[in-house]
Amino acid sequence: MTYYIGDVIKDETRLIARTPEQFEKSGVKVRLKTGAEEIDTEKGEVRLDNGERLPYDSLVMGTGSKVFLPDIPGIYEEGVFKLKNLRDGINIKTYIKERQCGSDKCRKAIILGAGFIAMEMSEAMRNLGLETRVVYRGELPVKKWDPEFSRVILEELTKNQVDFVPNKTPVAIERQGKESNLRLITNDGEMEADIIIIAMGVRPNVTLAEQTGLKIGNTGAIMVDFSQRTSQEEIYAVGDCCGVYHRISRKWIYMPLGDIANKQGRVAGGNIGGYPMSFPGIVGAQSFKVFDLEVATTGVDESEAEKSGCHPVSTIIWSTPSARSLSKGRKLGLKLIANKSTGKLLGAQAVGEGGAVTKINALSVCLWSGMNIDEIGYMDLAYSPSFGGAWDPIQTAAQVLKKNL
Repeated sequence: MTYYIGDVIKDETRLIARTPEQFEKSGVKVRLKTGAEEIDTEKGEVRLDNGERLPYDSLVMGTGSKVFLPDIPGIYEEGVFKLKNLRDGINIKTYIKERQCGSDKCRKAIILGAGFIAMEMSEAMRNLGLETRVVYRGELPVKKWDPEFSRVILEELTKNQVDFVPNKTPVAIERQGKESNLRLITNDGEMEADIIIIAMGVRPNVTLAEQTGLKIGNTGAIMVDFSQRTSQEEIYAVGDCCGVYHRISRKWIYMPLGDIANKQGRVAGGNIGGYPMSFPGIVGAQSFKVFDLEVATTGVDESEAEKSGCHPVSTIIWSTPSARSLSKGRKLGLKLIANKSTGKLLGAQAVGEGGAVTKINALSVCLWSGMNIDEIGYMDLAYSPSFGGAWDPIQTAAQVLKKNL
């Protein structure tokens, strides 16, 4: 949706995977603008907000997540937006476009938060020509990444005229007169904006699940097994409302990503339809783009590894996304993390102007297969000067890390 807001995608219908009419043709009845108020597990019924009761033999909960909104005055002022679904995206884009020709033109944007969505949204706002500030309570953007890589991301923001404002906590949002101008008040000063985007993360939407008595995990998400069943055998949960098994940490975690939700949905559907399936979990592969920079990660970082009982050792190398003679000054940073006692790969991170996602995808396969650093250092990878040197950065990083084990 950030690419729609930034006008890279012009037509919002391209973001609709399937219309209600298309569902109907395949025998699926869609009820829009209808809420589920209660689940009666004894009768096997769902009570809708219009009083209607729908019987079920199997039930799938896909209640998704809720955007985290700070509990501060002014959070619902006109011009303050969250970004969770297509309707939010349309509202943001419409708000900006309607003011491009008026006296209250959108010129300044503030983004609260510094995660994936905040980074993508900063690019979208700059694409529209808005002065953009990212306001964050921490020191560096995308804290999941190594600080060395976070500083590279910060450089990319600065290069593209995004003002990153660290160590600021929002206290209130105020409207200045009748115009569209807003004032963000923080713990250390205030700043003006014409639009404010809340991008401070999401939480699992488990209200209905809790009312139904389903077990909730330590992450705050619905507990499921490998078949996506909840603590109530005939009820399944999929997507952002439930947990997922992490194959590296060997823990059930919360990772609300679209590709995971799709796989979980297919597994639940297969089991309901009489085709037994199980979801084997994830290794935690994630990526995003911010301006000309690719950013990606997989596995666990050092702190997560320690919590899982491992003894992590890591290294960072800097290479290029092609042979050095063709690199044109582009850089690629790669970090590998391994278990000192076993030599097994635990995680990886990458950032660069090309190649970062490709490297992390390859390392995700290594994690999935349980490979160790020795194996990774000499595995067979495709070579061409257009895509790297004779020694791939993955192999080089593995061999450097091997010396520290």
